[in-house]
Amino acid sequence: MQYAGVDEAGRGPLVGSVFAAAVILPEQYNLPHLNDSKKLSEKQRDALAILIKEQAIDYAIASANCEEILQLNILHATMLAMKRAIEMLSVTPDKILIDGNRIPENLSYQAEAIVGGDAKVPAISAASILAKTARDAQMYALHEQFPQYGFHQHKGYGTKSHLAAIEQYGIIAEHRRDFAPIKRWIEKNN
Repeated sequence: MQYAGVDEAGRGPLVGSVFAAAVILPEQYNLPHLNDSKKLSEKQRDALAILIKEQAIDYAIASANCEEILQLNILHATMLAMKRAIEMLSVTPDKILIDGNRIPENLSYQAEAIVGGDAKVPAISAASILAKTARDAQMYALHEQFPQYGFHQHKGYGTKSHLAAIEQYGIIAEHRRDFAPIKRWIEKNN
């Protein structure tokens, strides 16, 4: 049975898109230290992402942007990104295994949600790594445009330094307007 693992990255940050990836691994692969992306260093994730892309039968990475997050809310935007990644696969899996406790609506595949799947199912671990490295790449690109926010360090999360930068420089178009700290800044400054 050929299955695709699916996971997301970037639900919690205050800025940027939420990313999802779908990965179909072969029966035999060589991915040392494959694990949930949160349990790996950035260097390990970057190295594994290259190997996953080389060895996967198929993979896809998709996102939902901050406008979609605002329109749908973060949960539904995450489901949209997952559905996009699944639909972008060129190889048809027999089943989809999704990290977490929810399955995107109207999938044309048999699917199962697995809580903690990113640490239990290798294809979900691989998807978590591809989603996380794609999201990090977006943060590095934003850092190039807006170095004053320090996106390369906090990756868009609501750290003290990020909140201080928002106070000093305001918000950018990629900030998520429905997230509490951003909402408060908008209310205070309008």
